[in-house]
Amino acid sequence: MSKNLVSIAGWDPSAGAGALLDLRVFERLGHRGFAVLTALTAQGPSGVRAVFPATARAVSGQFERLADGLEIGGLKVGMLATAANLRATARILERRAGLPRVVDPVLRSSSGAALLERAAWARLLDELEGRAELITPNLDEAGALTRRTVRTVAEMKLAAEKIHLRSGIPCLVKGGHLEGPATDILFDGTGFFAFSHPRLARNVRGTGCFLASAVLCYLAEGRPLKEACGLAIFRVGKAMRAAVPAGPGVWAFDLS
Repeated sequence: MSKNLVSIAGWDPSAGAGALLDLRVFERLGHRGFAVLTALTAQGPSGVRAVFPATARAVSGQFERLADGLEIGGLKVGMLATAANLRATARILERRAGLPRVVDPVLRSSSGAALLERAAWARLLDELEGRAELITPNLDEAGALTRRTVRTVAEMKLAAEKIHLRSGIPCLVKGGHLEGPATDILFDGTGFFAFSHPRLARNVRGTGCFLASAVLCYLAEGRPLKEACGLAIFRVGKAMRAAVPAGPGVWAFDLS
């Protein structure tokens, strides 16, 4: 059954990541997509040039008006830009405790631009405590959130467990940049699950956005967390193999 899924994220005018990609993933997987924008960005396939944050009042106002009369089936959180937007989004998640909620803790772009102000990094897990069904950091984000190096599967397990202990949220650490086989590690609060998959030798934009959005789709359908993660990882790999060139050395998802 189709659900109304909401992305709380930034605007990438090239549609390679952020809210625009989230909406395309929701629709590809059979759901209706809606968006609350946290920031506008000036970016393209070569990277982010500038970020123009929305105010926390604008974020809250967008969601409140959208939710007025709309039966929301799940929430996905991506780029937040500011500490104030983090707090506003945490309140939104808290008020929607009965829904599946997936957080992609976007800290910086692959080109190095800050997508959440540095002062908010240390507060992210505290602000989100208990307010989501899954958080999906990559290796660098897991390292920043735990203040430790995360470069091996063993270190991914330690980071996933630490993030869960601090936030009360199951954690999927994405290992796409591991040396050797690509492996993602899920810690659900009781045990670890490893998802290994072939490594593709191409730089595809928006993989983190795609994964978190796909997990939300499967959770909204009532699938268990482990199954939702496995299905989403499979869908990302399939979409990466079908990606198209978007610039020198950069690929983009083709969800047309």
